Amino acid sequence: MGFFGWPRGVAYVSSLALSPFSSSVFHCFGTGTQNVIEACVTQGTQYLIYTSSMEVVGPNARGDPFFRGNEDTKYEVVHTEPYPVSKAKAERLVIEANGRAVEGGKQLVTCALRPTGIYGEHHPLMKQFYEKGLSTKKCLIRAVPASTEHGRVYVGNVSWMHLLVARKIQESPSTVSGQVYFCYDDSPYKSYEDFNMEFLGSCGFRMLGSRPLLPSFLLRFMALFNAFLQWLLKPLCNYTPILNPYTLTVVRTTFTVQTSKAKEHFGYQPLYSWEESRARTVKWLQEIDAQRDAGK
Repeated sequence: MGFFGWPRGVAYVSSLALSPFSSSVFHCFGTGTQNVIEACVTQGTQYLIYTSSMEVVGPNARGDPFFRGNEDTKYEVVHTEPYPVSKAKAERLVIEANGRAVEGGKQLVTCALRPTGIYGEHHPLMKQFYEKGLSTKKCLIRAVPASTEHGRVYVGNVSWMHLLVARKIQESPSTVSGQVYFCYDDSPYKSYEDFNMEFLGSCGFRMLGSRPLLPSFLLRFMALFNAFLQWLLKPLCNYTPILNPYTLTVVRTTFTVQTSKAKEHFGYQPLYSWEESRARTVKWLQEIDAQRDAGK
């Protein structure tokens, strides 16, 4: 999002480019984040904002639901996969660094934002779903119950929240010091499949079945098989399938947030409505679809 001016003197750390299913995230999120903290200390940078993830909380490995929860909702965090474990470690490093002395005699002020599932223009997973759907003639098979709800957030609103907290952390450090915030907007709560169809449907995609057509045991077997292949091929290549035991648990587990903490602390309100967020994402996918048709 190139239209927001980033406040000077504020460090921002995120590692969104890495595949979340790769074991290399341990090094990036852990060691990389610690290096950023040390750089802030030695360079006298006073403010540090970390882009965390809802997945530092859940869904946990047991698939326990998190329904309309907030930052203070009790939830047993049980993770085994590299992405949530390493993200949680990185967030903890940033929050624990709050109050640390930096060059020049001042103190480091830190906070973390936890976006729910991000969507929007140029999202690689959305494009991947589009491309996979083409191989089945734009027919998608329902695999997850429609009653499973997830919170999603538009990328422009994620950027907007970062800008607002970056201003607040300088104007009133004590307000956001050491705090974590879920990053959310007014996007509807739906299953991953039904939410994605809000955009893919504009390109002629159809969802087959009002209930899951693939049995749970088959999905579980496919996820375990992919995990086995990932382990088997690790010495040869970085095989990172979308479906694995962790992602299967995520899509089959309700995880929604309902909080006003960011609004109360630094005046956050979504910059983009659901209607505008949807329209922007649909336009992008339709452009991809038109380019594909033109290339036939």
